[in-house]
Amino acid sequence: MSGAYRSRRIDRLGSAIFAEVAGWKQTARDKGMAVINLDIGSPDLPPSESLRDVLSTASLRADVYRYPGTEGTAGFRAKVAEWFAFRFGVLLDSETEILSLMGTQDGLAHLPLAISDPGDAALLPDPGYPVYGAGLAVAGVEPIPLPLLAENGYLPDFEAIPQAVWDKIKFMILNYPSNPLSATADLGFFEKAVHTARKRGVLLVHDNAYSEMAFDGFRPPSVLEIPGAKDVAIEFHSMSKSYHLAGTRLGFAVGNREALASLRALKNNIDFGVFLGAQEAGIAALEADMRESKPIGALYERRRNAFVSALHDNGWNVAMPQATMFLWASVPEGWSSRAFSQALLSSTGVASIPGNAFGALGEGYVRLALVEPEEVLLDAAQRIGWFVREAEPTQ
Repeated sequence: MSGAYRSRRIDRLGSAIFAEVAGWKQTARDKGMAVINLDIGSPDLPPSESLRDVLSTASLRADVYRYPGTEGTAGFRAKVAEWFAFRFGVLLDSETEILSLMGTQDGLAHLPLAISDPGDAALLPDPGYPVYGAGLAVAGVEPIPLPLLAENGYLPDFEAIPQAVWDKIKFMILNYPSNPLSATADLGFFEKAVHTARKRGVLLVHDNAYSEMAFDGFRPPSVLEIPGAKDVAIEFHSMSKSYHLAGTRLGFAVGNREALASLRALKNNIDFGVFLGAQEAGIAALEADMRESKPIGALYERRRNAFVSALHDNGWNVAMPQATMFLWASVPEGWSSRAFSQALLSSTGVASIPGNAFGALGEGYVRLALVEPEEVLLDAAQRIGWFVREAEPTQ
């Protein structure tokens, strides 16, 4: 009966390495090692006290426990529209161009089921966030890698894609600022992307989960800032990273009303929407952001500065990212991504994710998350420095 209750598509979801790293961490703990969790990009801090007050007050009200509705409350969608105009200068119709989500992962995973059919194809960034491929595997959509190379600033070359490939594509996914690469893109790039989507007749799907987590004065744009973008594009935003509301599972999608209507129709058959108390916290978070304008990126910029400087001091010269909560680091010569990540953890207790978990072009890299206080990151840098100096490649 082995495998009788497991579909073949489960093995195509691409999340095996994350479970494997969790096993490596448990083995290290069993040996008495103090593990530093730099593998999963889960915020280590709670939301602000004011947001927790909103959540706790809402949870005591009797009226928040009804089914909330898949599309999101009128109040939440109106606040998203107000924030989007404030942040990006883009006007949205809160009735048709905004959809609440149980986090961006919810929307990204379900989107292929809503807008495509088995046998269709989609362009996915390589390296890219694994849920993109998982959504395609469930929907029976063919993934076609969109190469992202360091020499191109990790931006795709749309002109290098043959017409025969474009003929198969239903949609393409972009992600800037990028997980895992921490790469960024400007409005000039998004203008090219919108032009390409219109020319090729494909939907442009932009994952903008890290829009508020950028450094050195950079403010990531929205693809919807490009005139006419709503004709060919939708964009996903997360409340998890920007406001430390990861556990509430709240995000939203905006843009092309036809694509959002299809996603809403699918989700009407799957779930009943986001807890009303969580949406009230989301409203409060967006209000505070417009009132105080203190992007969460400042916290991660301090962590980035401390960690990258300490890594350099300890002999590992990693690139300085301009955004996100991640470092995308080239492994020392002679190591594969997986061997380096596993040996680093077993030798020092510092957990990372091998780069090839994010696609074939991730080989030769590891991803480290800035999800620990500065003093812990400095400890991790010392451990990593010792390992880089002393450890011999195993494969």
